[in-house]
Amino acid sequence: MTIEKQELSSVVEGPDRHPWHRFVALGDSYTEGIGDPEPNSLGGLRGWADRVAEELADSQPDFAYANLAIRGFLLKQILDVQLEPALALKPDLIAMSGGGNDIVFRHGDPDKLAEKIDEAVGILSATGATVLLYAGPDWGDTPVFGKIRGRVAIYNEHLHRIGARHHAIMVDLWCLPELQHALMWDPDRLHLSPLGHHSVAVATLNALGVAHTLKPLQPRPLPAHGWTQARAEDLVWARQYFVPWVLKRLLPHHAGDDLAAKRPQPAPVFGFGRPGPFPPGHPARQAPAAGGASGVQPAAVPGVPADRVA
Repeated sequence: MTIEKQELSSVVEGPDRHPWHRFVALGDSYTEGIGDPEPNSLGGLRGWADRVAEELADSQPDFAYANLAIRGFLLKQILDVQLEPALALKPDLIAMSGGGNDIVFRHGDPDKLAEKIDEAVGILSATGATVLLYAGPDWGDTPVFGKIRGRVAIYNEHLHRIGARHHAIMVDLWCLPELQHALMWDPDRLHLSPLGHHSVAVATLNALGVAHTLKPLQPRPLPAHGWTQARAEDLVWARQYFVPWVLKRLLPHHAGDDLAAKRPQPAPVFGFGRPGPFPPGHPARQAPAAGGASGVQPAAVPGVPADRVA
């Protein structure tokens, strides 16, 4: 969706409404939310994408959000595993981020990475959805990351060119001065801290031109919402039964890995928490109820080796 179309949609929706109804995020640990723990969020993580979705949901009653990001994924894995499911969800707003793990850990060639993401962004934008792209941050001349600074800058330039070609919206983290502060980063220096995720959420909403309640350097607590807004039964079923079954049979994994997207299906942002009651014939209803008559309990957070958190 071009900027002109976004402005027209905003007029049609009304001054206090944005034009998007279904948001899907693709990527790795950066998009999954590593570094921003929140026990009350799916997967125990919040992150910038969740924070953006929370704000977008406030002015759009039927808003739904899915997050397909999985920590440790290289760009090829993101495209192979997440692109087709994302298209199947028919989003009108898509966040696409990837390639950082390739550059940081695999000495990835930014030119070749750009060719892959260019094709993917073309496919996503051809659906008519608004596509968000993220230029990587500037870690500065640090002892470790200073060595890859040039490759990150080259990749960012490619992303700007790709964004312009496909009418995507660029969120330029390289030009976000607050990310230069140590408080924006997790102690591992690889992932954003809660404050860093908050800052990226602010930058994303500003790039979209959406009015929001987030204030710079003041992370907002997870809003409290009543169960009347929940539409959780299908999300619970998908996460606990269907998605693990599909992943075990269809997707390649390294030995010992048990990784899955934290929000594989679009659902209300605050819709998780009250599983059931399930309608007759629902797959989850056929399973033994764990935890008594209240219904099926949420699945445990998938385990992951400590050395695969990128």
